[in-house]
Amino acid sequence: MLDILQFRTNIVRPVLLALGAHSTQAEDLLVGTAVQESNLCYLRQLNEGPARGLFQMEPNTHDDIWTNYFAYQGNFRERVEAFLVPGQDRHDQLAWNLAYATAMCRAHYRRVREKLPDPGDIDGLARYWKQYYNTAQGAGTAAEFKDK
Repeated sequence: MLDILQFRTNIVRPVLLALGAHSTQAEDLLVGTAVQESNLCYLRQLNEGPARGLFQMEPNTHDDIWTNYFAYQGNFRERVEAFLVPGQDRHDQLAWNLAYATAMCRAHYRRVREKLPDPGDIDGLARYWKQYYNTAQGAGTAAEFKDK
């Protein structure tokens, strides 16, 4: 398992700042998402599932962001693109390119129209994650997010 503080300060925060999409709430939400989704440990979904990376993003979600969100987000798309390693599969990069995976997680949440919960609102972050990342169909719960 990665150290949470190092993950926050060496990956999440610098990526969010480079994207121009940093806030305390965004940082907390992304760290919480990675802890909930992968326990900061798993780079591929267990049991041969499709999700990849610490944020456990599925290829279909990844592709939807590129097709239906980035088409209208020129500057933001370019900032995310800057984290890609040329010539490498984008889906695979969700597993091994921590900066790119972080940028894609932020892009996923940035599509949501509802503002992020207030800083320090763990219950709000847990509900936000459940509604907009895990969804009603997902097996995770807001209570799990909060506990982790």
